[in-house]
Amino acid sequence: MGFSREYGRRISQGPTPADRAGLPALPYPSGWSALAFSGELRPGRVLTRPLAGGDVVLYRLTTGEVRAVRPYCPHLGAHLGLARVEGDDLVCPFHFFAFGPDGACVRTGYGTPPPRSRLERLPVCEANGAVFVWRHHEGRDPDWWIPEWHVIGRRAARSAVWELAGNVQEVIENSVDVGHFATLHGWRKAETDGPVVYDGAMFHVSLRAHESAPLLGDFTVDVEVDGYGLGCLHADVHTPRVGLRMCTMVMPTAIGPNRMQFRQLNRLAFTEPAALPGPLARTVSRTAERLLNRAVFRASCAFTAADFPIWDHKQYRQPPRLAQGDGPIGPFRRWARRFYPPPAAGGDGFPS
Repeated sequence: MGFSREYGRRISQGPTPADRAGLPALPYPSGWSALAFSGELRPGRVLTRPLAGGDVVLYRLTTGEVRAVRPYCPHLGAHLGLARVEGDDLVCPFHFFAFGPDGACVRTGYGTPPPRSRLERLPVCEANGAVFVWRHHEGRDPDWWIPEWHVIGRRAARSAVWELAGNVQEVIENSVDVGHFATLHGWRKAETDGPVVYDGAMFHVSLRAHESAPLLGDFTVDVEVDGYGLGCLHADVHTPRVGLRMCTMVMPTAIGPNRMQFRQLNRLAFTEPAALPGPLARTVSRTAERLLNRAVFRASCAFTAADFPIWDHKQYRQPPRLAQGDGPIGPFRRWARRFYPPPAAGGDGFPS
């Protein structure tokens, strides 16, 4: 898997207009959140990643399984992001207390009997080149999972990560905000191809973009979007006119009040173009495919980044004053409420 450090950066450095206005941030949603790409977590490596105002420590066993634990040692509270992995044991850097794959303490640094203590483990789901960790505001176990999708193309997936202001719900909400595809992203026309289908923690929407470009003329882009909670989207993009198929994972993760990390992973495949001019069609060779892969990935990142200034400066409006042409935002927001804690007494909590 390729990791594009060029696109890994922090966007928002200071308080946003919403921060300065003293507006309440949305609560942290329950569900699966991506904390790493699979390729970042080699066996024996320890990673510390933010989630919902705290840290999570990730490490991989020799079996390939990933463990996610709360960051502080139950002995005397050292941060386990500084720990090392010995075989399948996580060894605290302070007193060398070691914890086995099940989280139980298996030895101390003194050769004395280990205490009956264990790490607080979090559920992990590794799928499609990303590592997801489960968090629920009531401490419930997972009742749905991120599925494995098809793998397309001959080249490794490319990935990017950003850190910026905003809330994760509005990232996922973009998939049903049909109006912004034309006004912000420049699509000539965008439309849904049928109603949005909601099924528990998942939803599906079909989109079609109408585009025009030099040499190509008018063409369409078909997009099948599957959403999984408020932390993961899978978009299957097909452009028959140029023989391009792209699968994109969009993974926003809430890390603090009105702050998120945003991960994107792309896989591309090129087929025989349906109607390209002869000279252009002949350029789709292995060398050209590599160059096109890079160019399409950069274009995809640029497409995503167009939303960053909006998220960085906007306020969450509930209820929104919707208009014809917006897309089915209202039903989406009603579905999204399931991932939040109920409003607290007195009107605090999720905006009504």
